[in-house]
Amino acid sequence: MAETEAAADGQEPAPCEEGSELAAVIGATVPTGFELAAAEEVQEKLGSASRISRDRGKIYFEVPAGSLPQVHRLRSVDNLFVVVQEFKDYQFKASKEDALKDLEELVKNLPWSSPLKVWELNNSLKKKKSKRKKPNVQPAASRETLREEGEEEGSDPKGTSGEEDSAHNSASVELTSDQDTGETKAAEAQNGEEKEGDPEQSDSKDELQEGSESVAKAGEAQPSEGGTKVLKFRVTCNRAGDKHSFTSNEAARDFGGAVQEHFQWKADMTDFDVEVLLNIHNNEVVVGIALTEESLHRRNITHFGPTTLRSTLAYGMLRLCDPQPTDIIVDPMCGTGAIPIEGATEWPSCYHIAGDNNPQAVKRAANNICSLLKRQESKESSAPGIPLDIIQWDICNLPLRTGCVDIIVSDMPFGKRIGSKKKNWDLYPACLMEMGRICVPGTGRAVLLTQDKKCFAKALSRMGHIWRKGQTVWVNVGGLHAAVYLLRRTWEQAEERRSFW
Repeated sequence: MAETEAAADGQEPAPCEEGSELAAVIGATVPTGFELAAAEEVQEKLGSASRISRDRGKIYFEVPAGSLPQVHRLRSVDNLFVVVQEFKDYQFKASKEDALKDLEELVKNLPWSSPLKVWELNNSLKKKKSKRKKPNVQPAASRETLREEGEEEGSDPKGTSGEEDSAHNSASVELTSDQDTGETKAAEAQNGEEKEGDPEQSDSKDELQEGSESVAKAGEAQPSEGGTKVLKFRVTCNRAGDKHSFTSNEAARDFGGAVQEHFQWKADMTDFDVEVLLNIHNNEVVVGIALTEESLHRRNITHFGPTTLRSTLAYGMLRLCDPQPTDIIVDPMCGTGAIPIEGATEWPSCYHIAGDNNPQAVKRAANNICSLLKRQESKESSAPGIPLDIIQWDICNLPLRTGCVDIIVSDMPFGKRIGSKKKNWDLYPACLMEMGRICVPGTGRAVLLTQDKKCFAKALSRMGHIWRKGQTVWVNVGGLHAAVYLLRRTWEQAEERRSFW
């Protein structure tokens, strides 16, 4: 990735002063279902009001460009982009040729100048990156462990109409985020993975296999980053809706060709400097420039398991239970530790306990904690260490005193890649009973994620004397329609029972 020369020369404050006068409309992709939580975080940390997009999983907010470092430190967002222009009611022509021709003409009339300045400023704030890091250079087995629970088995749970696809203007594919990625049909067949479901759209994706010739010629770029050079770019198109006469492949190809002609940039689908985003959701069109090279949810986990939870989703779950200073927070089924590690880093005034019955999971979580501590030491933190302990235990017989825990946050087994649906019928009520025993009566709360909603509802109905269901957040976990339940502990004493049904 091209870097700004001024940053290397120790002149970083200068762009910040310039950025303080330059306003930027930032778009952010967030875990579906937690758009409101992300908007609240933006208001709390940046003082900016956010607009939640009709295209689920996105929010938009305006900040001074000088606030980009704070924007990158948001915990609830996956990917960031600066908005070039947004069209809330774009009228597409009926014929494919006319519609694509309009998209080509659109490139010439877009206000590129300020967004490109924001992009350059964003580059100048990056720390010692001499070239672009590619998040997909791992072996295939390692990539699979990055998926959340059930992603390999994901499918649209709602049987919706309409369509959604995503493509770049070349056959090359690079992972950018769980929402903003076009995979090939072959990859879908291999991984069984689908994009996010929505009541108004079904999930079908394809990747452009041809057409890069029209944007392959290099030209001289505008003077940028202290000198004249040829910038490399790619266009990523994400389309949702059933009334378009074109595919995302065709839109990416033709829009990309117009971008290349307008700027005289060089197309490169893997080692690119600029990623132009073309998001089409029915009649809503948003053109943007990516500010993140890989998803921000890849921040705390270095040792992945088969069902590693995204850090952004873990943050949303923790935020939902509103942790207070000195609260004791427990994840009794921690897996690789995504939830307790996120909690310990963002709520250090609380005490976090993590555990799992699987010794391999406990080992991975311990390794992730060690990696985090090493990173803290490398930054010479004034307060090294994190308030987190991990232990191997039995979820149905926790070595914790009755009524000693304030908050329980956990990603429960879906019964797909871990456990089974059949086992959940016994596991879920036993878990809720034991969680009720350790949780403080009256004030305790639990935030639990599961895709096995039928089994959870049945278990909760049997445990109604100790748990009251509060808020429910519907989320998409790797194509699976899951739910995050906020439960509140009643004043009733939790009794140990051997038979639950």
